[in-house]
Amino acid sequence: MNSAMWAAWLLAFAGIAFGASTPAEVNAAFGVDFFSDDNLWDDDVTILAQKLAWPLESQTSTDLSYRQYPGSSQRVLGCRSYSNALYGEDGHVSAISLLFANKGDAVGSLKEGASAREAREVKSQIRDYKKSILEDKKNLALVLTKLFGAPVPDRFGEGRQTTELVKRWDWNGHAFLLAAPRDEYVALRILPVESANAGGRSRISDAVMKARVESRIEARENEDVILKDMPMVNQGPKGYCVPATWERVMRYMGVPADMYVLAMAGQSGAGGGTSLEAIREGASQSIVAAGRRISQQQVKLDAQSIARYIDKGLPLIWAMFSTDEFNDAANSRQAARIGTPDPATWKKELAEVRKSARKFRVDKSMAHVCLIIGYNKQTGEVALSDSWGPAFAERWVTFEEAKAVSQDIFYVIQF
Repeated sequence: MNSAMWAAWLLAFAGIAFGASTPAEVNAAFGVDFFSDDNLWDDDVTILAQKLAWPLESQTSTDLSYRQYPGSSQRVLGCRSYSNALYGEDGHVSAISLLFANKGDAVGSLKEGASAREAREVKSQIRDYKKSILEDKKNLALVLTKLFGAPVPDRFGEGRQTTELVKRWDWNGHAFLLAAPRDEYVALRILPVESANAGGRSRISDAVMKARVESRIEARENEDVILKDMPMVNQGPKGYCVPATWERVMRYMGVPADMYVLAMAGQSGAGGGTSLEAIREGASQSIVAAGRRISQQQVKLDAQSIARYIDKGLPLIWAMFSTDEFNDAANSRQAARIGTPDPATWKKELAEVRKSARKFRVDKSMAHVCLIIGYNKQTGEVALSDSWGPAFAERWVTFEEAKAVSQDIFYVIQF
């Protein structure tokens, strides 16, 4: 089927007529019932997420997000979607982000020691996703033009490497932004017109931001000191721990961010794998433009050193080796830790754990990045947060275990 025939079939499949603009017609074209009326922004985000059956990804005191990694049969606007995200502020819908063909979700990771057959399969996936980007870009633009008329060119984002050139359609206070950077991804973002007009830029004063992060420091009865209100970003099955973690801490510090854009800025490989220095350089302009700065730190993995950051409300980006041995140890005692509120008793129970950490082996193929978000001086533990969904928002390990798997690379975004 040639491109012209495919476009005609796609429009016929979507059931779209030229000039369609009612909420029902928009829903029919999308194949998803986003719109109950002509104003999405006054809808309850929780109710919409329940209707869509999109799982909760993140919940803070002001923000909510839901993310679905759908199966291969699901289509939005006639094209396969790989990641669907719904965002809310103060209980109402604030944005929708739909990712189509992209180098992260559409390509499997090639692990060390992979067979020749597995290597050929990944190479085939790389060729296919690049073709799919071109096809999705064209076909989505055709359907959106049928719905809303001709698009206008626009820009979205801050910073040379994190700004997208987009096609934009406006409809009843909603802006539809279609981005398709070469060989990277196809993204459709639905935003309030006011947000689109601002170009994704935001700046919160240092005074306001300092007060905000300091209010997030929680001191618990068991002597945990933890940062609350940390956004979660679920990286999904792809190797996007670096861009997902950076998105989390950037949003925490009032800097708008998206892991797919950050993967582009960080020169992530197909399927994942991101250089920390590349993403630092790629994200730095948007971080500086928002009034923040990023720096690499020399940090000892002990309570006193970690407290210098956590006590200011600042999380640390930490590079480590996420081995099965380490994760099994971390996961095995989370329930017991919750059930032992007395820190002195719990410290005694960790005595053997500290000794066992000496036997940990470093597996360099398991390089990973996560956040350090807390510490406990009494028990000698550090709190970690991984970009794997809500179940991994807070895990505690001893400093001995953390040292055993550390790459000794730390970054902090600060004022």
